[in-house]
Amino acid sequence: MLKNKTFGSALIIAGTTIGAGMLAMPLTSAGMGFGYTILLLVGLWTLLVYSGLLFVEVYQTADQLNDGVATLAEKYFGVPGRILATFSLLVLLYALSAAYITGGGSLLSGLPTALGMEVLPLKTSIIIFTVVLGSFVVIGTKGVDGITRLLFIGKLLAFAFVLFMMLPKVVTDNLMALPLDYAFVISAAPIFFTSFGFHVIMASINSYLDGNVAQFRKAILIGTAIPLIAYLVWQLATHGVLSQSEFIRILQAEPTLNGLVNAVREITGSNIMGEVVRIFSALALITSFLGVMLGVFEGLGDLFKRYHLPHNRLSLTLAAFLPPLVFALFYPKGFITALSYAGLLCAFYCLILPIGLAWRTRQKNPQLAYRVMGGNIALVFALMIGIVIMVIPFLIQTGYLPTVAS
Repeated sequence: MLKNKTFGSALIIAGTTIGAGMLAMPLTSAGMGFGYTILLLVGLWTLLVYSGLLFVEVYQTADQLNDGVATLAEKYFGVPGRILATFSLLVLLYALSAAYITGGGSLLSGLPTALGMEVLPLKTSIIIFTVVLGSFVVIGTKGVDGITRLLFIGKLLAFAFVLFMMLPKVVTDNLMALPLDYAFVISAAPIFFTSFGFHVIMASINSYLDGNVAQFRKAILIGTAIPLIAYLVWQLATHGVLSQSEFIRILQAEPTLNGLVNAVREITGSNIMGEVVRIFSALALITSFLGVMLGVFEGLGDLFKRYHLPHNRLSLTLAAFLPPLVFALFYPKGFITALSYAGLLCAFYCLILPIGLAWRTRQKNPQLAYRVMGGNIALVFALMIGIVIMVIPFLIQTGYLPTVAS
């Protein structure tokens, strides 16, 4: 039987992981085909679980339980390490939270229409989404843990209903479709990468578990296994029900979560089905948004504390929520764009940074009780993949790789 905090931590990790990245998957994998989508998912899951366990290894050397990743980076790489870690973390989290706020606002604005009411302005929906849910983040980890447990149950029930309705409509020919362009598999990697980006809350989880290595490892393994299974079944349902041509039509008409909801409603012929997909999408966004904003608070708190800036709840709240809210309000169609840039930064923060920290930790602390398997060979291999993922958005921008969504 897992200890209560371990289970709660696993759910926070799973909740942070299952978010806008999952919802963007059907859109970004439109031209890939089911088979290659699965290969990409499993490969990235393996890679990011490995890097998450590297953080567990490094946190054995933390001076304080609540030390942020930037503090560890400064410990091993000096002030330049702190600057790089802090910059990549905050820009990554701001990009993710902007995507979640945009997606959440899109879903909320479409809700009144489904209820036969007047359409809610998108900007109003974005503000409501941010203010209501942001209040739980301001409370802290315990507040996020409590609401995540409740919402996670609702998310699982909604997901089960979605699958119950969609899986019988799966067409085998749709699953057997080959990629329209094999380069789509490479282009989709940065966005898929964000779908396992739980690393932004490592400091909060370590502190919450009182630095217990065994519990930390279990939380990561269980907390990421849940999303992997959910992603695999979700891709089976969406790729099986929607043909590649239908996917492309969605992208051209409305490349948003609301567009995906409308497409499911149209194809299944069920208004109830469309609204359950909306509920599931909303719950997935909310739990992920809560975890990511918790990471923003942790990163800003670590930064403000280090440079003796006011780090009370008011100053942290303004610094955490204003930048992504402004982006969402003035660039409401930037859902996929925000996730794409988040993927680039996620590759650095969630892979390259923990590799560097683990390398230095092993040099200075050769007798650590826990060390991730694979040795330095695994570190080098993972580093090479991380560099490739960081380069992909630039190759797309210059036209060397195709765009997966617009």
